[in-house]
Amino acid sequence: MNSVETKSDELTMRIEASLDSIRPYLEADGGNIRVLEVTNDFILKLEFVGNCGSCPMSTMTFKAGVEEAIKRAVPEIRTIEVTNLS
Repeated sequence: MNSVETKSDELTMRIEASLDSIRPYLEADGGNIRVLEVTNDFILKLEFVGNCGSCPMSTMTFKAGVEEAIKRAVPEIRTIEVTNLS
């Protein structure tokens, strides 16, 4: 494994850990969130799954919960995109 892969794996682990802090709230409503990709230029691509994928409150959940948790734990992330944000 080269240093780029190691850095990417470490970044993904930190992202997942930050998401784990809010997953219980998403799961309580029958949803979750999945990391799709972290690009080389630090753009994080996510997908809401389950009920979160069609919930009209998903934008608020993203802004107030998901984005805040990730940016606090992983400041290297420049942009967060959710593929199926309602």
